[in-house]
Amino acid sequence: MSLFADNSHRWLIADQGIMAAGAAAAVRGSRSSADELYHIFTHSDSVALVVDNLELYNKIASRLKGSTVIKFVIVLWGSKDNLQSNVNGSDVPFYSFDDLITSGRTSRQALAAVASSGERVQYDVIRPDDVATLVYTSGTTGNPKGVMLTHANLLHQIVHLGSVVQPQPGDRILSLLPPWHMYERSAEYFSLSRGVTQVYTSVKSLKEDLARYPPDYFIAVPLVFDILYSGVQKQLAAASNVRKQVALTFLSLSLKFVDFKRIQEGRDVTKAKESFTPVEAAKEWAIATIGALILLPFHLMAQKLVYSKILASIGIKKAAISGGGSLPPYVDKFFEAVGIRVLNGYGLTETAPVLTCRLPSNNVLGTVGGSLPETEMKVVDPDTGNIVPPGIKGIVKVRGPQVMKGYYKNPTATSKAIDSEGWFETGDLGWKVPSSTVGPARMCGGLLVLDGRAKDTIVLSSGENYEPQEIEEAILQSKLIQNVVLVGQDQRRLGALIVPSEELQAAVKTHKQANGDLSKPTKDEMINVIREELNQLLAKSSWPVGPLVLIEEPFTVENGLLTPTMKVRREEVSTRFKNEIDTLFKVKKNI
Repeated sequence: MSLFADNSHRWLIADQGIMAAGAAAAVRGSRSSADELYHIFTHSDSVALVVDNLELYNKIASRLKGSTVIKFVIVLWGSKDNLQSNVNGSDVPFYSFDDLITSGRTSRQALAAVASSGERVQYDVIRPDDVATLVYTSGTTGNPKGVMLTHANLLHQIVHLGSVVQPQPGDRILSLLPPWHMYERSAEYFSLSRGVTQVYTSVKSLKEDLARYPPDYFIAVPLVFDILYSGVQKQLAAASNVRKQVALTFLSLSLKFVDFKRIQEGRDVTKAKESFTPVEAAKEWAIATIGALILLPFHLMAQKLVYSKILASIGIKKAAISGGGSLPPYVDKFFEAVGIRVLNGYGLTETAPVLTCRLPSNNVLGTVGGSLPETEMKVVDPDTGNIVPPGIKGIVKVRGPQVMKGYYKNPTATSKAIDSEGWFETGDLGWKVPSSTVGPARMCGGLLVLDGRAKDTIVLSSGENYEPQEIEEAILQSKLIQNVVLVGQDQRRLGALIVPSEELQAAVKTHKQANGDLSKPTKDEMINVIREELNQLLAKSSWPVGPLVLIEEPFTVENGLLTPTMKVRREEVSTRFKNEIDTLFKVKKNI
């Protein structure tokens, strides 16, 4: 059954009802295009449809018209009267949410009567390896792939997320992310299994709801934490010069204080690849301890005078968990300094999704923590496939009960992703922290540090995935552009490094001359023309290509930016033009 709906308690009821019946829910939200929703419905072989409202149904109704496959449609929000008046002569039965509740009550009573009569009833058994849901993720061809997650995959998360946090019955969690996003979904399953109270919010209402319903736990992607950080910065900017300067001074001292604390406690992963003798380690510890003691009074004053107000506005009591991408270091350090515990985790849709997470007892910034129980992880050389030593970067591979069954109706993609021994290739580059008994990183051993992508997929801070080749091919249709590389890993939107063709200057010059301007084209004028070109080329797409920068150096085999087969060396481009990329996204420094 296809379940196309947004975050609400009725989504959860529909989702649980589908799975409890032994069916598989193919899920997506209302913001997806009609083409994408229709693809998911047909590719998943769905025989029924659950939609948020009639407006969403009407979005794809024309494509579904005449289908003999659909047995019924359930509309979660809307009365029966509205359904009857808005469905134009459809032969497909439509049910409202209230209809289903009434029908379920009747069915339950009938089943109870059969059971009390002594008649034997035979049930279809739902097995752990049965597919519970199909979650569609980005593919290189434009059509998303259907990730088959089983009941066992989902139950692993429900059972083992308790190794990260231990919510108590009555604790409150604020729910913001789309429910079909596996990160949000598994978090909801886990929290509700622990008796937690769930409050649904939206980006628009987040600020008010954080204050109105202060959550014990908050689950979000890095973008949301960046937004909260920016909100605090705006508040500080709006204060008087004296108050702003006091707050910024306190904050800078607190940032230095927590830096010292990290070294003192052995949680400074930046020094993980350095070797320390016991004497050198003792010296580092002593300097950090003295520094922390000197700054402690200022940090305590800051907590009382500044951070108490920040904590009151953000309202997170016990912990926030960030997943779906890497937290920007300045955001991570800011929340640590003001006293909000943010645990950064890692996983993929294909792994249901959580693989690792930082623990409250060992919250090492710069890492994504250690593996969940029953989860195996190794880092291998991209060329040989051999396991590399700790501290050496390679491709992260994982194996465990949360790894998907495969891609639906796509055995080729499945065999590429999962080898014969059950190891799933994440496509992420990373390294395991070397173990050490002494030194500033003595508590970091075995934790995972992510360090880029082996695959070309770009993951934005919102958790959205984009395959750059398809977008770049569309951009390269322009005769004004010789080459383009999309960037934006862990950023809010995509950016573009563009090598202009010789035609660009001529086009800008012609445009200016037509307006009587004979001056030489400026870089800003060329960027404006490129922007207009991109707007036209990408007008019918939903690709969020934002800031641009023109690269004067052409991409060639000779300068190492192209392979002998004329493919762009993305990692080399990212390294060589790091300053341009940082400027593109205006990388923020620590305060």
